[in-house]
Amino acid sequence: MLTALMGGRALTATELAAAAGVTLQTASAHLAKLEAGGLLTQRKQGRHRYFALADDRVGKLLEGIMGFAASRGHLRHRPGPKEPALRKARICYDHLAGDYGVRMLDSLVEAGSISVMGEGLSVTADGEKRLGSIGIDISGLRSSRRPLCRSCLDWSERRAHLAGSLGKALLSNFFDKGWARRTENSRSIFFTPEGERRFLALFPVELGEDIEQPQLDDTL
Repeated sequence: MLTALMGGRALTATELAAAAGVTLQTASAHLAKLEAGGLLTQRKQGRHRYFALADDRVGKLLEGIMGFAASRGHLRHRPGPKEPALRKARICYDHLAGDYGVRMLDSLVEAGSISVMGEGLSVTADGEKRLGSIGIDISGLRSSRRPLCRSCLDWSERRAHLAGSLGKALLSNFFDKGWARRTENSRSIFFTPEGERRFLALFPVELGEDIEQPQLDDTL
């Protein structure tokens, strides 16, 4: 159920029960415990109650757990048809993850738009100008109470991708420009041929290149 909510959308208990393959009664009992533990929030709209992850820190925690499981060999023996798409590009709460998410962060670091300081990330003056040229208002994002940029361990690539308000703004930018769209009933993100061409041109660093990354510990 938590994985289903990693897509950033609020879901009903009925929808979450279907995602988990359990009865509504069982799902409701688990949801109550997850909410009591601070992992979920709920809101009522009309006759329905919708559940969502409490905040992006829960998304980061879940990605970390997935990375830990993958590093210990706890992977599905029969990968589903959506797994290649999930590994390529997926939504992690509200930002881009997977191959393309890691590629984006590596490219921003290589271009000098983001600097790495231990586990921390910061946007450089040059990066603020470059990101502004594609429609990202860094000064506006800095006014938010949410961290501007931070690293999030990617479970499939075992490297960091970009989270924080900047990560969210970039993904929203791709959606607004029509470069990409969400896949129905999945966390995977589909890039159009033109959107993929533009994305790869904007973020040219491929996985495997020797790029400094934040110091992350995948053992949690």
